[in-house]
Amino acid sequence: MSTQEQQQTREKYFNEAMRYMDNAKEYLKSAQKEGNFYQDSKYVRTACGTAYSGLLIALDGFLILKGIHKPTKKERKSIEHYQKILGNLDRKMLNNLDNAYKILHIYGYYDGINDVRVISAGFDNAKTIINKIKPSGLNGV
Repeated sequence: MSTQEQQQTREKYFNEAMRYMDNAKEYLKSAQKEGNFYQDSKYVRTACGTAYSGLLIALDGFLILKGIHKPTKKERKSIEHYQKILGNLDRKMLNNLDNAYKILHIYGYYDGINDVRVISAGFDNAKTIINKIKPSGLNGV
């Protein structure tokens, strides 16, 4: 993959992942924070699911940049697929994925946890992964 193709791939996947993260932040605003807790779990669940989807988009871009098979549209995106690959490539990124998966996907989306600090930690883990594919010349998220 040429340098120009890599830059285009970074821009495409980074911009799409950031679009998801921006939408997730808007959902959290609708959840009405009061102290250390969000008041409306519906918006928290939606925000967490959206942020997790953005993280998966960034991971797909990362895999493409590394020349590694990413799941096709017909294949299911399993967390195990990403964990196995990252376990061999980048242990720090794997830790961020594991934390984001648990916080955003399990605790936030499925369980509806409403603790602002916990959700914020999940978003931070997702941002760390998204920044791994950040195109040169852009500021971080």
